[in-house]
Amino acid sequence: MRVAVRTLCEFAARTGDLDHRYTPSPSAEQGRTGHARVQAGRGPDYQAEVRLTGECQGLLLTGRADGYDAGRHRLEEIKTHRGDLSRVSTAQQALHWAQLRCYGALLCARDERSSVELALVYYDIGRDRETCLAETATAADLVQHLEGLCRVYREWAEQEARHLEARSQALNELKFPFARFRTGQRPLAESVFKAVCRGETLMLAAPTGLGKTLGTLFPALMAMPRQNLDRVFFLTARTTGRKLALDGMTRIDEAQSGRVPIRVLELVAKSHACEHPDLACHGESCPLARGFFDRLGDARQAAVDAGAWLDQARLRDIALGHDICPYFLGQEMARWCDLVIGDVNHYFDQSALLYALVQQNDWRVTLLLDEAHNLINRGRAMYSAELSQQRLLTAKRQAPPPLRPPLQRLARQWQALLRHPDVAAVGDSDTPTPVRLATAPQDLTGALNGLVTAITDYLAEHSGNAELQELMFEALGYTRLAEQFGDHSLCELSREGRGRARLALLNLVPADFLKPRFASAHSCILFSATLKPPEYHQDLLGLAENTRWQEVASPFSGRQLQVHIASGISTRFQHRSASVAPIVTLLAEHYHARPGNYLAFFSSFAYLNAVYERFIEAAPDIPGWRQSPGMTTAARHEFVERFQVGGQGIGFGVLGGAFAEGIDLPGERLVGAFIATLGLPPFDSRNEIMRQRLQSRFGAGYDYTYLYPGLEKVIQAAGRVIRGPDDEGSIVLIDDRFARPEVRRLLPGWWFEAGFD
Repeated sequence: MRVAVRTLCEFAARTGDLDHRYTPSPSAEQGRTGHARVQAGRGPDYQAEVRLTGECQGLLLTGRADGYDAGRHRLEEIKTHRGDLSRVSTAQQALHWAQLRCYGALLCARDERSSVELALVYYDIGRDRETCLAETATAADLVQHLEGLCRVYREWAEQEARHLEARSQALNELKFPFARFRTGQRPLAESVFKAVCRGETLMLAAPTGLGKTLGTLFPALMAMPRQNLDRVFFLTARTTGRKLALDGMTRIDEAQSGRVPIRVLELVAKSHACEHPDLACHGESCPLARGFFDRLGDARQAAVDAGAWLDQARLRDIALGHDICPYFLGQEMARWCDLVIGDVNHYFDQSALLYALVQQNDWRVTLLLDEAHNLINRGRAMYSAELSQQRLLTAKRQAPPPLRPPLQRLARQWQALLRHPDVAAVGDSDTPTPVRLATAPQDLTGALNGLVTAITDYLAEHSGNAELQELMFEALGYTRLAEQFGDHSLCELSREGRGRARLALLNLVPADFLKPRFASAHSCILFSATLKPPEYHQDLLGLAENTRWQEVASPFSGRQLQVHIASGISTRFQHRSASVAPIVTLLAEHYHARPGNYLAFFSSFAYLNAVYERFIEAAPDIPGWRQSPGMTTAARHEFVERFQVGGQGIGFGVLGGAFAEGIDLPGERLVGAFIATLGLPPFDSRNEIMRQRLQSRFGAGYDYTYLYPGLEKVIQAAGRVIRGPDDEGSIVLIDDRFARPEVRRLLPGWWFEAGFD
């Protein structure tokens, strides 16, 4: 069985406490840069990234040593870090030595050497400083060390081999859980199966109600043994999407003659899994971190023996039964589960776990991206960061003596930035006035790096300061992106009053960051009801040039849906005041023609409130309720619960908000929707810069910035109406622009099968 050296060591060489103190490791990009810097300073006999393989105890070991100096017979393992080296725990150093010694054993076997010098090089990226720990080891000692680790791992490896054999046999015989496919579901499943088998990227524009979850999961699982896939990742932007995937796996499992031997894991955010959010993640603070690795083996075995999907609740029960942290048990089980169901962040974020595991283990994976249209904005958020001057000033006033010098240096850089002619000309104002800078200020970034190093060192000895921790991570997130700044992003300074400036790096084109994530997967399936036009998503997500796009036939008939276009009304900003009265009349007329539950969507809360207040005066006989900014979970639940079978009234909401996507109101719970806007983003200065950038890169600035994102929100909101094969309802599109051919072609074709008025 093939196993990466790092995986072997992380399995067999870790002991003691879990230790995640407030000491951030360098980013992957910083790590690569640090490695390159160290390697560049070596001599002419130095070989970087030395690939090593070998067999031990029936395991095929693979790995890549950071460097080998053939002249000195010296093998190096480079580890980047921040701050004092004493922060690297004894247990962590032992893991690093274990990895280096494994590489040493493989090198001695390859070159038939009797000994080798081993050098563990720690590179502090903040101080540009190396610390080298070296030893000379004999081949015999290194082989003995390697054999010891392999013996620990071998029993697990044999279990894994049996599991993979059983998994392959079961998936080769997998049966669809229903007697027949829904309309359009079979071609969808066939397309997914072929794309996975061919190693392709496929975009599927598939309408709501088609059964996309089962229609993608089932063929992806069938393809696993045929393509020797290691993992399938089902990624979604919504909690409801995770539940649908788990429910889909339950249906697949129940339809088979015996239990499907496939391990399924639900990954959740740390904030949802942490048992002691008030405690720090190390053994001196949290009881579930104390002795974590000493008890992990039994918990891991219990998890694979559970015989059920490892959803959040079951994983928590297993973890607490072994007195370890549920969140970090989930992180561990991501290494050993066949199907991982999680958020898109788990693969696409800067420090994403699943992407790191793919890189570490050379896994062949298939990505299934649910509601993939959300990834454009989610990607922009993942690769944006903001700094607050106010937080800096607060920290400066309260700083302990060791942190005052770096905070003062940073304060001076802030002041220098605010004295820049372009910035100073704006002045202070209670209304934020953004200034766009050509690049991320380098001197400020340097001062931030110094502050991160200083806080890291301080927190190693004085843990528990939440304010300093927050400031450090804010600075760290900014510096990581500042080092990669380019035309994909915007540097923006806002002065919101004296001492309250904000400096932001705002991503405009997530493709530059997402592209390598997609390229690392064997195959990618992106599906959503709103993936038109394909070139928009392909360009902004960084998908491969040979990406295929397919529109799946709707399971619904145009006879189920009446589409009305109110072409005599304009919802443009300059016409909104005049549009309020005709919209109120239109809502009342349609409601009286067919009483029931309706949703009405508007482009902003101001527009919503103007129509709502006129409506309750003009039509007091029609119940109405509205969305408000910052609604609590309870308030959102109360809003949705108004939509009951037999109920009547109109709920007023904001397009793109909580009630325009992700809620399910089948049958008579919702009989129609009014959409009083094209959903276009505001024509402000930031969006105009985005339009210019997208025009320059893709030649479609207006469409990519305004039209396509707006109509995506319209289609998602309208998708609340028809949820099942027996549903009937109506959509009223309120704006004269909906009648334009260039707009109508972007809307689902089945809407207009029965015509429109």
